[in-house]
Amino acid sequence: MRAAPTILHLDMDAFYASVEQASKPSLRGKAVIVGGLGPRGVVATASYEARRFGVHSAMPTAQARRLCPNGAYLIPRFTLYRQVSDVVMAMLRELSPLVEPLSLDEAFVDLEAGGVAFDSGSARATGERLRAGIRAATGLSGSVGLAGSKMLAKVASEEAKPAGLLLIEPGTERELLAPMSVRTLPGVGPATGEHLRRAGITTVGELVEAGEDELVRMVGRAHGTGLYRMALGLDDRPVVAERDAKSVSVEDTFDVDLHDRVRIRGEVQRLADRCVGRLRDSGHSGRTIVLKVRRYDFSTLTRSETLRGPTDDAAVVREAAARLLEAVDTTGGVRLLGVGVTGLADYTQEDLFAQSLAAEAAEAAGAAGAEAAEEEGGADATAGQAGPEAADGVAGAREGSEPPVVAQEAQEAPERRWAAGSDVRHVLYGPGWVQGSGVGRVTVRFEQPGSEPGRVRTFRVDDPELEPSDPLPLVGETA
Repeated sequence: MRAAPTILHLDMDAFYASVEQASKPSLRGKAVIVGGLGPRGVVATASYEARRFGVHSAMPTAQARRLCPNGAYLIPRFTLYRQVSDVVMAMLRELSPLVEPLSLDEAFVDLEAGGVAFDSGSARATGERLRAGIRAATGLSGSVGLAGSKMLAKVASEEAKPAGLLLIEPGTERELLAPMSVRTLPGVGPATGEHLRRAGITTVGELVEAGEDELVRMVGRAHGTGLYRMALGLDDRPVVAERDAKSVSVEDTFDVDLHDRVRIRGEVQRLADRCVGRLRDSGHSGRTIVLKVRRYDFSTLTRSETLRGPTDDAAVVREAAARLLEAVDTTGGVRLLGVGVTGLADYTQEDLFAQSLAAEAAEAAGAAGAEAAEEEGGADATAGQAGPEAADGVAGAREGSEPPVVAQEAQEAPERRWAAGSDVRHVLYGPGWVQGSGVGRVTVRFEQPGSEPGRVRTFRVDDPELEPSDPLPLVGETA
């Protein structure tokens, strides 16, 4: 514990939903829910307007729709969220060399290490400047907590929501914490909270009254001792400047269980390509490939294979993931697939043998395709397998080679899908976003950050003048 409140915790308010409201003027002040839109989708973030209806993160989207049927349900746009996060994190690093990001929208900052605060007055002034700077640079609001420890700073930012600042003066911690719910403390989830409730403990003050020995008896020594210290407001954890990434992974949950083995293999290949894309973006390579499969009965299996050296080669990762899939029984159906890479390094030692096999397989496939084209007028049984990769837009491009002819043929008449919230641009009307689609039509609202709410127009899903687009920066982001 510090004698001055020089640890700052920033938590952006309803981050994903707030970015969407800032990006889409017609949604300002309205209920916005960001997350998976399918039958098995889950809410990632809900705006404060949506929370009034009882919608919250981690809630099934189907339940959210029942609670808030008139809300705007949008897919996440992580590219834009990362861009905004980079702006905010850069502002934090101007305050101190010790910044500990917890997620895209949350971080601890050691103000004392940056020489910008040494007492309550200077800490509060720094926090207010930060909030004003974030508003000016992004148009978004963030809540700031200031205290002498990380735990208390996080508690303070939560109490300050939305768009506020709370400073906990050293010496007042126990008085502040006493009436709060035990769920306020880190590590106290639903199960522990219910266990304590049954024992008649619902507030932090009651935890202190119970004493360390009783808590150890109830929840075990390690957890009980830590819980008692937190109830007293004691936390000596330092702000850690950077956390090294331990793994990179991607996963997808499917609206309907997958049973077709060919389709499952294609999805694994697509996930492997996406995973390698993230791996390269982070500047890492890795040597252990991990496959995750959640089956129809919710049982989850993981399989892994360790290579001879770290790699960021998509062909190597795809081959390893395919081998791992062969060892998994998927006959009952698959509801989730994931591909990850662990054992990260910042250099690459390519598995030349694996690449050689991949090259040979590609050459053989190309020869077989050419032969089939000569004999049967271009039809090829592998075209269906090439489809998922081609649709994802990464196969071939990341490998620096042209996709096979059969993949190009499979793309001649793709089914155009327009997800709600995605960015588009029309030749005549300019930038906009998809409000919804169905029955061969797509509805688009044409507006952009900083504009007035725009007009809505409907087009055929295959309208050649309507194309997907990159997200536009928020107002003032580049200022």
